[in-house]
Amino acid sequence: MTNNNNYDFNVESLGKCTVNSPLDIIYFVDDDNRILLDASLKAYRAECKKKGEPWSMEIAGPRKKIYFDPSKTKAAIVTCGGLCPGINDVIRGIVNVLWYGYGVHNITGFKYGFQGLVPEYRHETVELKPEVVKTIHQSGGSMLSSSRGPQDTGAMVDALERMNINILFAIGGDGTQRAALEIHEEAKKRNINLAVVGIPKTIDNDLCFIEKSFGFESAFSAAVDAVRGAHQEAEGAPNGVGIVKLMGRHSGFIATTATLATSDVNFCLIPEVPFQLEGPQGLFLALEERLNRRKHAVIVVAEGAGQELMRKEAAGKQTDASGNVALKDIGVFLKKRIDEHFKQMKFEANVKYIDPSYIIRSVPANPTDSVYCMQLAQNSVHAAMAGKSGMVVGEWNNTFTNIPIAMAIYRRNQVDPDGPLWLNVLEATGQGKLHD
Repeated sequence: MTNNNNYDFNVESLGKCTVNSPLDIIYFVDDDNRILLDASLKAYRAECKKKGEPWSMEIAGPRKKIYFDPSKTKAAIVTCGGLCPGINDVIRGIVNVLWYGYGVHNITGFKYGFQGLVPEYRHETVELKPEVVKTIHQSGGSMLSSSRGPQDTGAMVDALERMNINILFAIGGDGTQRAALEIHEEAKKRNINLAVVGIPKTIDNDLCFIEKSFGFESAFSAAVDAVRGAHQEAEGAPNGVGIVKLMGRHSGFIATTATLATSDVNFCLIPEVPFQLEGPQGLFLALEERLNRRKHAVIVVAEGAGQELMRKEAAGKQTDASGNVALKDIGVFLKKRIDEHFKQMKFEANVKYIDPSYIIRSVPANPTDSVYCMQLAQNSVHAAMAGKSGMVVGEWNNTFTNIPIAMAIYRRNQVDPDGPLWLNVLEATGQGKLHD
């Protein structure tokens, strides 16, 4: 890990913890328990040559002394952005740990994302108790529903202050965590003792310094079924081509992982690696060679891939409710261009396009993700009750960590074109570089 003076992994706290934890356990974590950012011996030796300690992150977990008095604490949960497997598991975990672990019995759920904190939308709140969340983990989606787009920070803090909320759990991705950080900063300005703790939810797995976001394994597991279906479609027709578009605006982790999870993908296209259609190293020629040799092919493409090929069509750069540049449909574009290419060649090709995006993100969490969601929920409650704020709970070097939101959104986590994951993909598909 390259040293960077802008890194700051110190988590803010509302104040001194003076309340004895009600948890009847032996295992507690001290704030000075930390995990190295880069666990390699080479990096450690390099850091030791410099003044000061190596970069490290605070280890998550229960503290012996906590900040909030559970009998007087009011907590709230909000879910924002697109759906993702495991949201309900996280909600259920937070409610159960607050209720049974700490004795916090005043828990509010805000409906429809940050809109739920703004009075003008008139969304009702939900009183959350263990019996209310007992079975929600069996369903996909979010029992609190969601929304996209920014809201007025001042109005949201007004609502939290008016309702005497002490802890806000924000479940969401990059945009959600940026808004949560703004809420944290506004509360600090007003001297409000509000703990803002984020639980990273991004199906693209693109938050920084977090090895894996919840729902990712469930998402790519569901994606594998779509890839297998595309393979069957491709084999079922002369010179069949199955195209599967998977989620991934800027990061191709779902596409690469789904590719490696099967032996059926011949071409994997991701935003981090530009590709060409024409030319000696273009997709068209490689596809021709594949069809001539094997009579079928499967292409997996991340939604953000190939946007430069559609630059003219994307003129104007329209944005969505979250402020993201609206993407053109690379799947539809590829199907059209491949059809046209082989038609001009007078070569029979049967191209099928599959877009399972909304199915993938709405499935319930698989068992592995369910375990991970519960662990994230537990550690987020431990952090919040200890008065930590402006932070998210994640995992790094197989250890749960508390890190500042500013570090989680420091840059976007992406597939390294020169790293081992992309090398694995190239070896699995045999596709070559596909660019000039």
